[in-house]
Amino acid sequence: MLGAGAVAAASLVLSACSGGGGTPSGDGGQQSEGGGAQLQCAQESVADEQFKAAEPTELGILWTDWPETPVTDSWQLFDTIEELTNVRLVPTHIPFSDKEEKQGLLISAGDAPPLIPLVYTGDEKQYAASGAVLPLSDYSDYMPNFNKYVDQWDLRAMVDDLRQEDGKYYMTPGLQEVSVPVFTVIIRKDVFDEVGAGVPNTWDEMYEALKKIKAKYPDSYPLGDGFEGQSMLNYAAHGFGAVAGWGFGDGAFWDEDKGEFVYTPTTDGYKQLVEYFAKLADEGLLDTESFTQKNDGAGTVREKVANNQIFAASGASGTVNEFVIATQEVLGPDAEFEFVQIAPPGGPVAGETVEPRNFWNGFMLTSKVKDDPNLCTYLQFADWLYYSDEARWLLQWGPEGETYTRDADGTVTLKPEYKLEAYNINMDTGTIDIQKDLGWASNVLAGSSESRELKQSYNAPAFVEYMDSVIDNRTPRAPFPPRPLNEMELEQASLLGTSLKDSVDTAVLQFIVGQRDLSEWDQFQSELQAAGVQQYMDIINTAQKRHAEAVADAS
Repeated sequence: MLGAGAVAAASLVLSACSGGGGTPSGDGGQQSEGGGAQLQCAQESVADEQFKAAEPTELGILWTDWPETPVTDSWQLFDTIEELTNVRLVPTHIPFSDKEEKQGLLISAGDAPPLIPLVYTGDEKQYAASGAVLPLSDYSDYMPNFNKYVDQWDLRAMVDDLRQEDGKYYMTPGLQEVSVPVFTVIIRKDVFDEVGAGVPNTWDEMYEALKKIKAKYPDSYPLGDGFEGQSMLNYAAHGFGAVAGWGFGDGAFWDEDKGEFVYTPTTDGYKQLVEYFAKLADEGLLDTESFTQKNDGAGTVREKVANNQIFAASGASGTVNEFVIATQEVLGPDAEFEFVQIAPPGGPVAGETVEPRNFWNGFMLTSKVKDDPNLCTYLQFADWLYYSDEARWLLQWGPEGETYTRDADGTVTLKPEYKLEAYNINMDTGTIDIQKDLGWASNVLAGSSESRELKQSYNAPAFVEYMDSVIDNRTPRAPFPPRPLNEMELEQASLLGTSLKDSVDTAVLQFIVGQRDLSEWDQFQSELQAAGVQQYMDIINTAQKRHAEAVADAS
């Protein structure tokens, strides 16, 4: 977030297995029950036990390079993983700045390494339709850790929703024991208290608070985003009964009353969302630059927050620390102020509703490894790396006892010679950053799957309070019904959906910043109709009905 290839096959083959719900065999290999793909495995894999390949193996991984954490050959991450598993990760590097484009080109051309990380639900659809990635549901027996925590954390129904038109899923996501919105509003609580606003619980209360702050600090534009509006529109939309920003997806929103999907920009809730932020901009309460300037992080918003120009902005738990450091640099280390990450405010349509319980990033395997004799090793290794409890803690903190210690209650203490600048830990004593210097807590691997205990271990107590405030006071929106498209539908929907979304993105930004008057909303709706919105929604609703009928027939 802000926050290759294979070598020789294992020579020792102990048993054959087939996908579907595995149990260990008596001869040291792995035996399976049920249908699915059949592989020969050189070693068995058991949930929450250390996996180790029978022979030294290399596995290529598509590694996204963040500019602030460049990969070095000396990273402890790769050496430790190899020591534990007998598998060496071999990165193929792509830059963060154009990750999606580079990844798409490599996968489509068949040049990508086998392991594709940082895959969010929905990213896999285009590759699944073209046959570029493996249907991981066919190989579920070789992923005992994944299956254990899917069931233990009651996520099976959500996994089933990942199935495509052929009934298979092509990525396995990061699993979260507890799920709250990662991005929300971070406020300067001392300033909100100073003007008598308190902590806003709804967007209407936020509006009143911003007006009071504007009166006290007339040169400010008190609310900002920093992610071209995509972050704020995402978490705000749920309270308005819509999806927007980062959460726009294909633009389809399930209308419970109609029993069908509608295009979210055509709904009254979406219109109210746009009207709300346009009002803020018109009254000087919204920093419109933060909706228009391209940015890969807090950037200028962080500077404006530090200089009392913005007093509430989008961010995650790590952003709080960024705001604190920046403000101390301007106001001095002894300055008194308080930043608080608050639950996403409630809206006028859906009330105190937040995004559905969600997955985090997971992985895909490219289809070129389908007949690779090491495929079972790749699957078992990836399952251990992403889903085993031991690996989850390792990826975040490094080797226990070497870089950190953990008490019986889960409290982590980073050894004094180590630090984690991203979370402002041991900044006064540490000389070795476990992220930048050793590769732990990386943006590519760490945090994908997390227990609540692990999530709490690196976040400040204030974030735990934020989690509790969301869990206790907000209702996750119910997931939408699945609507898996076949290959022809996916191609048609992609062409129509891309054109429609381009029109939406342009018009919505113009409406919000005042470049287009809201009196032209009906004209905007006519533009969507002319761009084929009805044909687009017919494709999506046909897929939804077909899937629902297939499920009903199967049951």
